[in-house]
Amino acid sequence: MGKPSGFIEFPRETPTRRSVPDRLRDYLEVYDPFPEDKLKVQGARCMDCGIPFCHQGCPLGNLIPDWNDLVYRDQWRLAIDRLHQTNNFPEFTGRLCPAPCEASCVLGINSDPVTIKQIEVGIVDRAWDEGWIIPQPAKVKTGKTVAVVGSGPAGLAVAQQLARAGHGVTVFERADRIGGLLRYGIPDFKMEKRHIDRRLAQMEAEGVVFRPGVNVGVDVTGDQLRAEFDAVCLCGGATKPRDLPIEGRDLEGVLFAMDFLTPQNRRVAGDDAPDLGPLTARDKHVIIIGGGDTGADCLGTSHRHGCKSVHQFEIVPRPPDSRTPTNPWPQWSNVFRVSSAHEEGGVREYQINTKRFIGEGGRVTALETVRVEMVVEGGRPKFVEVPGTEKVYPADLVLLAMGFTGPERGGVLDQLGVELDAMGNVKSDAARRTSVDKVFTAGDMTRGQSLIVWAIAEGRHAAATIDEHLMGSTDLPRPLEHGNVMRPFA
Repeated sequence: MGKPSGFIEFPRETPTRRSVPDRLRDYLEVYDPFPEDKLKVQGARCMDCGIPFCHQGCPLGNLIPDWNDLVYRDQWRLAIDRLHQTNNFPEFTGRLCPAPCEASCVLGINSDPVTIKQIEVGIVDRAWDEGWIIPQPAKVKTGKTVAVVGSGPAGLAVAQQLARAGHGVTVFERADRIGGLLRYGIPDFKMEKRHIDRRLAQMEAEGVVFRPGVNVGVDVTGDQLRAEFDAVCLCGGATKPRDLPIEGRDLEGVLFAMDFLTPQNRRVAGDDAPDLGPLTARDKHVIIIGGGDTGADCLGTSHRHGCKSVHQFEIVPRPPDSRTPTNPWPQWSNVFRVSSAHEEGGVREYQINTKRFIGEGGRVTALETVRVEMVVEGGRPKFVEVPGTEKVYPADLVLLAMGFTGPERGGVLDQLGVELDAMGNVKSDAARRTSVDKVFTAGDMTRGQSLIVWAIAEGRHAAATIDEHLMGSTDLPRPLEHGNVMRPFA
C-alpha cells in the first residue's frame, strides 16, 4: 500500500472527453490523454483492503491492488508484468469493459471507487510505448495442433495461451479481418483498431496462424477440422440477433444493429466496396430499439453520420441515479449511466414499447409506440400497456439493438453434433469440454451474450483444459476453476 491515507486525501478523477463538436468530425477515440502523474495519484487511492472484492468482481481475477500500488510507486514495468499474469489483452478490457471490478471496490461502499479501469489501460498503453510488450514464442514445440473457430476475445485468448504452451494454433474467421465483434461490432470511437492489429502481430510472431475469410461449416467442415487437428475450440460468439417480429418488420430501413455498424467499421478501415451500399443515417430520423451498449454504439455512429434526429427506446424503467436498498454493494450497480454517445445528443425514452412499423412504398416512415409499466408476476417481469399513451414517431431508419439470443444454428454446430443447452448455447462442462470428443468451447458461444472479461477468462480456462487434454497435464492458469462469488453479468 503506497499511501495509507490516499483514499482520504485524493478524489476520484477520470479522463476528460474531447469536445462533442470535435469528436463528431471523426471516429477516433473520444478520451483525452490522462497524465501519468494523475494515474499515480489514482493508484494511491487503493486501500489495500483486507479482502479485495475487486478480485471477485473481475472474472479474470486481475491482481488489481498489486498493480495499483506499482503505478503509485512508478514501477510501470512490474505493473504490466503483473497485469499480463491474468489478462492477455488489457488494452481491450481497459477500453471496453464496464468495470465490474469498480462496482465491487471496497472504497465504493461509501465513496467513489478507485479508477481501476483507467489505471489498467494506462499501464498497457505505456508498456506498448516503451516496447515492453514483445512476442513470447514457446521455447519447445509440442507437435500438437489446435483449430480455434472465431477470432473474438475468447478465441484470441485461447490461441495465445496455447501457442505459448508450444502448440500449433490456427484461428479461423469467416470475416475478411480478424477480431470478431472487436473488429466489426465496436466502433472506432470506442476502440481504434490499431490496438487489435499490434496484438495480432505479436500473436503471429508467437506462431499463431490466422485464416480470415474462411467460414467454418461452409468452406471447411467440422469433420475436416476434427480430422486435421488434435483439438477444436468453438469460439464463434452469440451472433444471432434478437428480432422484433411485429407488423411492418419487413419494411426497408428496419434492420439489425450489426447490419449498420459493420459497414461503417469497414468504411473507417478504408474499404469502399460496392457491397457496403448507401446505408447511412445522414438527414434521417433514427430510432434505436434497445438501451444497451450496442444501442449506444448505433447512437454515436448516427451522430457522426449527421442524422436529423435520434431516439433510443428501452422497455424497462429508467435506472435510479444511485444504488437502491435492493442493489447493495458489492453487486453490480444498476444505476443510470451516460456514455459518450449519450453525451453527444439524442433522446432516451424509457418504458416504451413498439407496436408496429409504418411505411410507404415498402419503406419505413414511422413507428407506433405505447408506454408500459413493468410489473413482476411469479418472479418474472411483465410489461403492461398504459391506456391512452399511444404515439407515432417519424422514422426513416430503425435499428434493432436488443441483444443476441445465442450462436447461429446449423453449420459447424450441426456438423460436429455438439449438444446445446436449453438456451440454445453450446453446452459444456465446467472445464469447457463439449459433448463431442476433442471439441471444446469458450466465450459467448457457450455462455450467451456477456462481457469481454468473461470471454477472455473463458478462453484462458478452455486453453488450460485443451493443454491438459493434449499433454496429460498443464501449467496454464484456470481463472474460473474456483468460480467467482460475484459473477457479474453471469
